[in-house]
Amino acid sequence: MDTAVDVEALTVRRGRATVFSGLHLQVRSGAVTGVLGPSGCGKTTLLRSIVGVQKVAAGEVTVLGEPAGDRTLRSRVAYATQGSAVYADLTVRQNLRYFAAVLGLHGSAARQVVERTVTRVGLGEQADRLVSGLSGGQAGRVSLAVALLGDPQLLVLDEPTVGLDPVLRAELWELFRSLADAGVTLIVSSHVMDEALRCDRLLLLRQGQLIADTTPDGLLSSTGTHDPEAAFLALVRAEPGAA
Repeated sequence: MDTAVDVEALTVRRGRATVFSGLHLQVRSGAVTGVLGPSGCGKTTLLRSIVGVQKVAAGEVTVLGEPAGDRTLRSRVAYATQGSAVYADLTVRQNLRYFAAVLGLHGSAARQVVERTVTRVGLGEQADRLVSGLSGGQAGRVSLAVALLGDPQLLVLDEPTVGLDPVLRAELWELFRSLADAGVTLIVSSHVMDEALRCDRLLLLRQGQLIADTTPDGLLSSTGTHDPEAAFLALVRAEPGAA
């Protein structure tokens, strides 16, 4: 297996609370890996550790062969956070032109990349609207568009489908699949368990513990269930000490 991310003995503390203690996991290259679990289980902390913006107490996170957060990864790894990371007083197109310039794209090359990206995330009709006037789901897609500008090798997305209607969610997952088919590695977090079936690989978290590293089919077959939510509950109940 070609490994894009290798997490070894990761320990993260927040104040007196321990989020992770000796966490181990790997993420395969060129696939969509879902990080799933309830709110507060550590999904965002794990993603922040992978992109190198989380303070860690111990352990190592290797990304594309380099330490997480290494300067050489800046153009190879893109991160879209839960909250909008764009300028509310600019239009969608203006935001993308600004961030394209930050990446060193100018002139016709920048314009082509911006227009292609606007179309990819389904914001063509909103391209000249201020971000402040968009819905939460649309603003999230602007952040996703910014992340896609540099054609990253690894795309880390923190709950990108929150606030989207079922049609837009399906369209975004089609985009994620096309990116993976083109060789991009995607890590997508979600607390919506039915999105597990859209992933190639699943990392299921609960209270800072990795309770499953499997495939969608493997998750269902190992628990004898027919939907991801029931499978997750079955895994929880099977844990030592569970009632």
